[in-house]
Amino acid sequence: MDWLERTATLRQWTKGGARAPHKPLLFLYALGRFQQDADCGLFYSAVEEDLKRLLAEYGPPNRTTPAYPFHHLVSDGVWEVWTDHGPGSPGSAVRELRASGAVGRLSPELRTALRREPSLLGRMARVLLDLHFPPSLHSELCEAVGLEVEPVETGLLSSARRQRDRRMRELVLTAYEYQCAFCGYDGRIGAVPVGLEAAHVRWWAFDGPDEIDNGLCLCALHHKLFDKGVLGVGDGHRVLVSQHFVGRSPAAREQVLALAGRPLIGPQPGVRPVAARHRSWHTSQVFHGSPRPDAHPPLSGSRAGSHIGPQGNARAPTG
Repeated sequence: MDWLERTATLRQWTKGGARAPHKPLLFLYALGRFQQDADCGLFYSAVEEDLKRLLAEYGPPNRTTPAYPFHHLVSDGVWEVWTDHGPGSPGSAVRELRASGAVGRLSPELRTALRREPSLLGRMARVLLDLHFPPSLHSELCEAVGLEVEPVETGLLSSARRQRDRRMRELVLTAYEYQCAFCGYDGRIGAVPVGLEAAHVRWWAFDGPDEIDNGLCLCALHHKLFDKGVLGVGDGHRVLVSQHFVGRSPAAREQVLALAGRPLIGPQPGVRPVAARHRSWHTSQVFHGSPRPDAHPPLSGSRAGSHIGPQGNARAPTG
């Protein structure tokens, strides 16, 4: 049985590019618990809050329940559920899962395979991470589920698996003139940019292309906040800041809250800006809640399309 292929082809609800990471998150959580205690069963009532937190932090903006993957992951052959009455899930209703003493764990065949080949666990985890989450979230997600994963080669899972374009980072950083599109940060060590990254607007794992109009040059902080749904890009290519974000320190106010409504810095003239379809996907699938009011309302008489420089000063586009 090809466990990597099975991991890569979990049955998920899909419609219009919507994210449905419920099963992958439960699977990662179960792998982490297996790594800590291979014989431990996961009682739904005991892990419900952990799974809720994972879905709230790494799932889509809409409210959801961990009962759905706890029941439905069984159909993928990697998970089993027992109740006080014997094998089999009572369904996806929260009340039934609690009342029946439902307990889940990796399927017997998978547990045997992981005991026989311990490195398989890390490869399966890498497949789940690569196919469902952006690289900026991998380390913290592993920490959140208690997984210790060594860098490994997962290999080609199928002939249809897409390959990343290694030129993407250089093309995006050049398009935005090596500065963060949100704050203008442009640090270097000698001639080498440091702390600047190419962010996919529509995640690569969800068919986001390696093209400039799906990319932003962002500093490491704002890349993480962008992928966590704290920041977004709205109409007019202005920065969105989620109302769910709370920060009282001067740093939080200056580096996050003050960005609300600020025009993006770049791209340079002649380069396609972020496409509306990719902005729309990020807003509906990643960005949390409603945006805060603009911290930078347009000045009357100001020219449309002006940018905000690194220190918050408006400047007209060059070229």
